[in-house]
Amino acid sequence: MKKGVMMQYFHWDLENDGTLWKKLKDDVKHLSEVGITALWLPPAYKGQAGINDVGYGVYDLYDLGEFDQKGTIRTKYGTKDEYLDAIKEAHKYGIDIYADMVFNHKMGADGIEDVIADTVKSSDRDIVIDEEKIKAWTRFDFKGRNNKYSSFKWSSKHFTGVDFDDHTKKKAIYRFKNEAWSEDVSSENGNYDYLMGADVDVDDDEVKEELYRYGLWYLDFTKVDGFRLDALKHIDSDFFKGWINYLREKTQKELFTVGEYWSNDLKELLAYLDKNEEALSLFDVPLHYHFFEISNGGGYFDMRDILKDTLTNTRSMNSVSFVENHDTQIGQALQTVVSDWFKPMAYAIILLRNEGYPCVFYGDYYGISKYKTKPFKDIIDKMIYLRQNKMTGIQRDHFDDPDIIGWTFEGEKDGEGLAVILDDGPGGQKKMSLGKRNAFKKMVDINTGKVITLDEDGDGIFSVDGGSFGIYTFSA
Repeated sequence: MKKGVMMQYFHWDLENDGTLWKKLKDDVKHLSEVGITALWLPPAYKGQAGINDVGYGVYDLYDLGEFDQKGTIRTKYGTKDEYLDAIKEAHKYGIDIYADMVFNHKMGADGIEDVIADTVKSSDRDIVIDEEKIKAWTRFDFKGRNNKYSSFKWSSKHFTGVDFDDHTKKKAIYRFKNEAWSEDVSSENGNYDYLMGADVDVDDDEVKEELYRYGLWYLDFTKVDGFRLDALKHIDSDFFKGWINYLREKTQKELFTVGEYWSNDLKELLAYLDKNEEALSLFDVPLHYHFFEISNGGGYFDMRDILKDTLTNTRSMNSVSFVENHDTQIGQALQTVVSDWFKPMAYAIILLRNEGYPCVFYGDYYGISKYKTKPFKDIIDKMIYLRQNKMTGIQRDHFDDPDIIGWTFEGEKDGEGLAVILDDGPGGQKKMSLGKRNAFKKMVDINTGKVITLDEDGDGIFSVDGGSFGIYTFSA
């Protein structure tokens, strides 16, 4: 059975040419052969910016590139039929598809409403500065769709607040007078319910009923296999536990789900998982920040702590590990780019260990042409192959040096097993064990071709250059 490897199949700066779904359809055979088992696709519905919208400025959840809205029929990535065809092709090759769900906010409203609102302090959204009558963009009628799939219309009663008054043209955070921020959200800024746009009130009964119905419709219409959930720290934590459990009960499917709770504090991530009774997984943000710190730390990071206080190390079964994503890439609000010299080592950590569910970033795999970033396709392909074919048997960690760390897999059959060594310092060597079953066997570094011979106990002396890595497999 293949070990799971997810790929985030997009980055922020893809061309607005509507070709991603067609490219994906042509690519899934190759991705399957490489060893990719699942793809997280970008939001497939119409955004406020039409073909320029990455998908997170959600306008109409039901428009998957089918209706003439926001100046276009297709989305940035293509049409509804192309999206459905790509999913079918992925399934043909045994690849699961995870759809990106953005329920926190809506943008690009069709009309304005007069609303009494409290202006709240940006740094503490529970502190009221003033009360005023504003003109809020909160009417969503979707006339271009003409009630197909859903007749639900959104209005101010379905939102908790906005950040713009069309009367005064003033930007501020406005909480509607008869509404309250959700309580079970991040305590950042006092209460971090509000993020952007028209903030969806998931506590409202009509909203909840519509989003539950939408989830069932989406699964039936697209045949996706699971979800990536956006902006969890801004949404009442009870909502998604109920939502995903409802969909699982109705469909009798596993529906793997991973959420984005952007926090470098492991305690926050664990508290969220506990509240949700581990109904979903979370991205391992602390591990990403470790990679960023090491790659920019000039060799002063203690490599023994690379997994310390990470979700992957603490709650492995609920961790999706990653090196980069669309938010951390160049030019984005959360830009924390892992330097090229360390990026292969970061991928070794997520792909060549048992803990966590690794997610490969499209921008790392193919490069990002806008920024001329380096593609790491070749080494990532090699690592996925080793994950699927060599990574068996007992895993032994050798995290006992501040610069050089490593680990080994003993293997279960002849030819299986491997050894990985990483160094953020001047280079050196490390003694590591692969068990007596491998006594006197030869191993070769896939990067340099260097060969070593294990001793009578299955131990070997593995060397590594400064700021580099070695991956040793058994030679034929």
